[in-house]
Amino acid sequence: MAEGSEERPRGVFAAALTPLNAALEPDTSMLVAHCRWLLEQGCDGVVPIGTTGEGNSLSVRQRLTIVEAIKRAGIPMTRFIIGTGSCALADAVEMTRAATEAGAAGVLVIPPFYYKEPSEEGLARFYSELIDRVNDGRLRLYLYHFPQLSTVAITPGLIKRLLAAYPRTIAGLKDSSGDWPYSARLLQEFPGFDVFSGSEGYLLANLRGGGAGCISANVNVTAPVARKVFLAWREEQAAQLQKELDGTRAVLDKYPLPAAVKHVMAAISGNPGWNRILPPNRPLTEQQGRELMASLAALPEMRPLVGAAAR
Repeated sequence: MAEGSEERPRGVFAAALTPLNAALEPDTSMLVAHCRWLLEQGCDGVVPIGTTGEGNSLSVRQRLTIVEAIKRAGIPMTRFIIGTGSCALADAVEMTRAATEAGAAGVLVIPPFYYKEPSEEGLARFYSELIDRVNDGRLRLYLYHFPQLSTVAITPGLIKRLLAAYPRTIAGLKDSSGDWPYSARLLQEFPGFDVFSGSEGYLLANLRGGGAGCISANVNVTAPVARKVFLAWREEQAAQLQKELDGTRAVLDKYPLPAAVKHVMAAISGNPGWNRILPPNRPLTEQQGRELMASLAALPEMRPLVGAAAR
């Protein structure tokens, strides 16, 4: 893996979409092909079954089917960090055990979010029970900080507590809060704790602050642009490359995710099946789709990918 070892994932990771068939079941063959394409586009790794992958709208059975399909595909499992979180402890244990036994580089675990304002003690107990029940020395767990959706924050106090109890298992965190000072604090307070930005908009700042990279929905379609930033982050030109990456994000951020990224994939692949999405999410309207593709095609860095599809 670029600029890092298999034990320490690093770089540009796509929070992968989950393609669905007409029955709204995961289309695993299409997903495997998408994972291969993402790696070819410049991703260092892939994170399936997270927020972008509609993981919390899928059953354990459906999610296990995805893990099994990825394992059978022959892609090195060290290229995957798999979303395994759940409000139900037993479900989180089952998913985490399956991903770890499959050989994934790590698992991404959102905190249980149904009961609001849980105590630090309660959250520590959830993660402790999860780790103890999986009971596998190969487990590398990434905490998932996304308080806008989960309403549950991963605090520095909780991280300190978990690192003290499980120094080898607690590998890092994905910060989807959009609060760069939060990430910066973690990088200073916990050396060796691998922080991934949930937004590629902070990719350069994160790398220069000692972070591990980014895990982002938009990387499903912006991987080549993000890859340039990762390869050049020590160089002066990186600031301009980051500015170009920010331009693509500014366009995509005007539309709901994951519908926007699914629409782009449908357009560039010619496969309208990409637009299938699980309720309560909805696909983009035709007007939204036209506007999105036209805006992306106007960006020089995105024109090679979306130019023909936008016409």
